[in-house]
Amino acid sequence: MFEIFFWFMIGLVFYVYAGYPLVLYVLSLVMKQKIDKSPIEPAVSVLISAYNEEKVIERRIENLLSLDYPQEKLEILIGSDGSKDRTNEIVAGFAGQNVHLLSSAGNSGKPSVLNKLAKIAKGDILVLTDSRQEFDAGAIRALVRNFNDPAVGCVSGELHFKQENLQQVGKGMGAYWRYEKFLRKKEAEIGSMLGATGAIYAVRKELFPDTPADVLVDDMYIPLSIIKRGYRAVFESDACAYDVPSERSDQEFTRKVRTLIGNYQIYGYFKQLFVPFLSPIALQLISHKLLRLFVPFLLIGILALNVFLLEQRFYLVLFLAQVLFYGLAWFESMYEKSGLKVNEQGEKVPRKSVGYIPYIFCILNYSAFVAFFRYIRGKYHIVWEKAYK
Repeated sequence: MFEIFFWFMIGLVFYVYAGYPLVLYVLSLVMKQKIDKSPIEPAVSVLISAYNEEKVIERRIENLLSLDYPQEKLEILIGSDGSKDRTNEIVAGFAGQNVHLLSSAGNSGKPSVLNKLAKIAKGDILVLTDSRQEFDAGAIRALVRNFNDPAVGCVSGELHFKQENLQQVGKGMGAYWRYEKFLRKKEAEIGSMLGATGAIYAVRKELFPDTPADVLVDDMYIPLSIIKRGYRAVFESDACAYDVPSERSDQEFTRKVRTLIGNYQIYGYFKQLFVPFLSPIALQLISHKLLRLFVPFLLIGILALNVFLLEQRFYLVLFLAQVLFYGLAWFESMYEKSGLKVNEQGEKVPRKSVGYIPYIFCILNYSAFVAFFRYIRGKYHIVWEKAYK
């Protein structure tokens, strides 16, 4: 009996990380849906929810104003959500360049700010982004050409991480993000991706939902709301945004726990989309989102059941392999604290280590474990908490 459950749990973990991507790849070969793309220039409103962004907001606005898109068809709306620094002052300095500030005294949270901005937006297409990233010059053109297809309601761009002098956490998150982008691309090819890239995505204004104030992952709630209405959410790899990944595991842990709590919320809001044969994305939601939330509990079960099978040499080897894997993760966590070393030119460069893949794997799954208990206990904040400082 122990063996049956042991291999069943291993099978589920294997399916989540390897089997599902393989299924997606095969389905994309036989069920690929085309998108009618053509160069179009609709009126576009860029929406940014900002909170104490004085260090980056000026650069962000300048980047948006420099894009290859008709300025008379591009407006930039920035909602300052109770900022206490110079954010409002900096944004006001761009008055007259089709940059508009909507400020509030209190911190109401990103969904509330986006709802307010969407109501006053003049564009037919809403582009949602954050203060920290930068767009490639042709990003908006690449996004909007997908809306030539009337079946498309949401388009996600592609986030690229800058790789210079990254520590192992940054490199690990870059590898994880490449894996996630593969899944999103293939999901979009067979119908719709599940969530957009929060750094760069666009929606038709008439489809923008009134997002509940307690939603933690707008970049998943909004696309799913649009899919529920019968439209597609697709991926555009030519629409590029650039960012720097987390350099410390505590930063990534904070961000990931919040995101995964948001995934639990999504189940509550979109239960019907998880029903097989009744939902066009049930396979994707169950395989990509729901089962992945259970992986940390499966890993604990695999290790615990393995203890009862140690009398057989094969299972002893498997147990030692798990101990080695988690040992490498622990070693990397200690190694991370040593930080960057300095080369002969006085530049900080990352130390080399073989444990960063197990380490990132454990961070992600420990985040899911913590997120579960925080969600059921209601211990999470609605207003934004910065993970990158």
